[in-house]
Amino acid sequence: MIKKILIANRGEIAVRIIRACAEAGITSVAIYADADRHALHVKKADEAHNIGPESIAGYLNAHRIVNLAVATGCDALHPGYGFLSENPLLAEICQQRQIRFIGPDADVIRRMGNKVEARRAMQAAGIPVVPGSDGNLGSLEEAVALAGNIGYPVMLKATSGGGGRGIRRCNNETELRRYYDRVLSEATKAFGSADIFLEKCIDRPRHIEVQILADRHGNTVHLFERDCSIQRRHQKLIEIAPSPQINEQQRQWLGTMAVRAARAVTYENAGTVEFLLDADGSFYFMEMNTRIQVEHTITENITGIDIVREQIRIASGLPLSYAQHEISLRGYAMELRINAEDPKNDFLPSFGRITRYFAPGGPGVRTDAAIYTGYEIPPYYDSMCAKLTVWALTWPELLNRASRALQDTGVYGVRTTIPYYLELLKVPAFRAGDFDTGFVEDHPELVRYTTSRPTRELTAALAAAVSAHLGL
Repeated sequence: MIKKILIANRGEIAVRIIRACAEAGITSVAIYADADRHALHVKKADEAHNIGPESIAGYLNAHRIVNLAVATGCDALHPGYGFLSENPLLAEICQQRQIRFIGPDADVIRRMGNKVEARRAMQAAGIPVVPGSDGNLGSLEEAVALAGNIGYPVMLKATSGGGGRGIRRCNNETELRRYYDRVLSEATKAFGSADIFLEKCIDRPRHIEVQILADRHGNTVHLFERDCSIQRRHQKLIEIAPSPQINEQQRQWLGTMAVRAARAVTYENAGTVEFLLDADGSFYFMEMNTRIQVEHTITENITGIDIVREQIRIASGLPLSYAQHEISLRGYAMELRINAEDPKNDFLPSFGRITRYFAPGGPGVRTDAAIYTGYEIPPYYDSMCAKLTVWALTWPELLNRASRALQDTGVYGVRTTIPYYLELLKVPAFRAGDFDTGFVEDHPELVRYTTSRPTRELTAALAAAVSAHLGL
């Protein structure tokens, strides 16, 4: 078994991995930039090592990180998500230095990171893909001709893209001509590659993804699906498992397709196969994420399986702990990403000091956080500061529990998305389990109804000050 793991990440996912290490009796090693000196993952790990003054560059330096893993006597490295988690270079360097990479093989990461290669692999496996270009686009005129054949709207996408970047919807030829060079530029700047491709735009789809686990002994299982349709600008806000929008027959088909996709590329470790569900009930493969996902918590809640523990076991060469027939789902779970953003100001980041924080509790409530009272959220990273995960036996109970848990959560000193979620949970369509990826844009009134918690806290503080001054 693995004895010591370097965690090549920060924030709540680093804390999550540290906890899994502690339960398994594995020594955890954290890394941090100067801006993260007081971060929670630094305090929780068995060891913590500074990677330099650069806020982001240090977390992206694969050679430096693996050298540190060797120097500290680690026999494995967990990349978490983001940063280097889907960079094949990190997996390759780990292999060269005899450090076990807790994730898939570098070749698989490379193939699935290339959206065109991923489409081809899925087509060969008999998995439906969105109609589009057979490979990378060679010119604007090629894109115009193809769009004319498959019909508008279409999507221009960076071949090496991810995280909602390098994507443009084009409703007509004029927009396609306008955005073509812009997507090329975004792809080059964000991913170091000018390769882009074109797909038919599935209008108002549901975004459904399937969690898979695979070991080196030929065992591959799925852990059912997650509904990630509640998103803003291609960034997920709320995730639900299982999806309240599909039936059991669709659920079984999705699981079968996800396992087939993993086997088609000889996948090993944890991964996610993502699909789009069209209005006519058709599913299309979208992409495969070769890492653990932010929203893995809801899958853990409905199955009882510790996905990070399984990742470590797989990397240790052990078989999966469960066969497919032993995995069942129970109830519903929802994850709400608590972002340090101001919904009333176009969701602009709201970094600063956490003046007061307390986590919710009670049955079926889980919090994965990277914050604490007095912690100052640095302005250099993603705005997510905590994840609230709730579970209940039924969908109506889940909605009520989510609302209660949000009201129990206290994050003061910065503005967060908590008040926005409280309003979203009241929308009849959402409560009926009827929503798609356009839901947030369809409900701009939610921002108008949102009340800022920091403002209420300030009002209470002023009232207390006035009372004290008057001797009341």
